[in-house]
Amino acid sequence: MELRQLEYFVAVAEEAGFTRAAARLHVAQPGVSAQIRQLERELGEPLFDRSGRSVRLTAVGEAVLPYARAALAAVSGMRLVTDELTGLLRGRVVMGAVSVPSVLDLPGMLAGFHRRHPAVEISLVETDPEALIDGIANGRLDLGLLGLGGPLPPGVEAQVVVDQELVAAVHRGDDLARKHSVSVPELKGLPLISLPLGTGLRAALEDACARAGFAPHVAFEASEPYVLARLAARGLGLAILPESAVAAAEADLHVLAVTGPSMRGQMGVVWREDGQKSPAARAFIEHARHHLPDLVTAGGHDPELPASL
Repeated sequence: MELRQLEYFVAVAEEAGFTRAAARLHVAQPGVSAQIRQLERELGEPLFDRSGRSVRLTAVGEAVLPYARAALAAVSGMRLVTDELTGLLRGRVVMGAVSVPSVLDLPGMLAGFHRRHPAVEISLVETDPEALIDGIANGRLDLGLLGLGGPLPPGVEAQVVVDQELVAAVHRGDDLARKHSVSVPELKGLPLISLPLGTGLRAALEDACARAGFAPHVAFEASEPYVLARLAARGLGLAILPESAVAAAEADLHVLAVTGPSMRGQMGVVWREDGQKSPAARAFIEHARHHLPDLVTAGGHDPELPASL
């Protein structure tokens, strides 16, 4: 029995599928299947029920899973203690990101860490907000970058790295282009363009409209702020977006301030405060917190504030 087999077994159990587990492990799916079959032969029992559309643990698999996790945790602990005592910084860190605003030099931050610690492998993955927070809470991700909107799970900490005003943008031929600002109550009934539910920017919009007594009519959604600008530039509605995203189609857009109340967008790095972290992960978190720009203009940060990207 090999540790690799246990690692693959835990990944398949947590991801409920061989393909997703392979993607998480950055290996080919047939290799994962082969190692699981070998483990099952050694134990003499099937660990997964493969008869349905999703992969499920058998009764034996359920019983074995805690021991597999404990074995992997023990090995991880041995490596962590050894690295602490010898002062070596090696291993692998994984960062998740929902989107990266142009004002943030994420590539520069990653390159700087690589120069300082070339023996540490760095991975950057794009994901959605829910999966990112889940990955941080469960330890699959060491650091995350996302819009901050709503409470964070217990044990997950955040630091704001971008704080900018949210604005409205319309095509220059739109009737609203004659105005310099638009109030939140005036958004009622207008076809809006926004990031999807679950993002910080959308949470800020939903909260502001709820305070004004209505639900926003979001006609178009896109996962990238710059796409919101391009949709608005085509005359498809009024985009709510961070100031930095306007540049994607600035020549065709008229920008309006949002008033009554104004809305701000925040992006932050998030990490798990509790739980065991490798020396590499701790160094990576500290490096990111120090080197990513902190553009906060409104004072301190409360992770439960709804204003966010």
